[in-house]
Amino acid sequence: MALNLQNLEAVAKENAAKDPSDIIRLALTEYSNLAISFSGAEDVVLVDMAHKIGGDFRVFSLDTGRLHPETYRLLDKVREHYKIDVEVFFPAPGAVEDLVKSKGLFSFRRDGHKECCGIRKVEPLTRALKPLDAWITGQRKDQSPGTRAEVPVVQNDATFGSPDSPLIKFNPLANWTSQQVWDYIRQNEVPYNELHDQGFISIGCEPCTRPVGPGEHERAGRWWWEEATQKECGLHSGNLREAS
Repeated sequence: MALNLQNLEAVAKENAAKDPSDIIRLALTEYSNLAISFSGAEDVVLVDMAHKIGGDFRVFSLDTGRLHPETYRLLDKVREHYKIDVEVFFPAPGAVEDLVKSKGLFSFRRDGHKECCGIRKVEPLTRALKPLDAWITGQRKDQSPGTRAEVPVVQNDATFGSPDSPLIKFNPLANWTSQQVWDYIRQNEVPYNELHDQGFISIGCEPCTRPVGPGEHERAGRWWWEEATQKECGLHSGNLREAS
């Protein structure tokens, strides 16, 4: 079934139970102008699968300027392991300077993380996605029951696309669990962030990420001072609208 905006829901249902590699193969078959968004363990699984399938795809990452040293080391590990380029998008310097000048380096603790993430993540992502027809993400339904429980394996990205220039979003791992992700990483010797060995599960910027305690959900370590249903930075803000 060819992909178009009218039949995406049917395609998502048809492919929901398929292996993530089959969904990546579908994406690579249907779109030559697509990229994998890379930041965490799930995303390196996607890169590994796509690398084994072959074909043309780009890999990009967002450098907020506040990442852990271990995250920067992972970027280079992925480059070297797969012999690929990783395009890195940075926030607009002027916007960061204005925010820090007017509100300091930790305004997100008072005002919520949306403003800082909008400058350091959402705007660079908008630039990264603008020339693309499709992108592949590592979202999983069980990552955040409050905002990701209904994530399909393929969807129209109405947040970053438009009616005149639609953007298709593939979420091949939507129906996988964290255990399945880590089984794949270990079985295939996939590079991963050293912080995972220190109790970190979901890893973002250094000031906004902490290790997860026993019995806590994996995203409990992100923006832990905020309401659990708001643990999205804006990269997948469509999830919030769906949940609400």
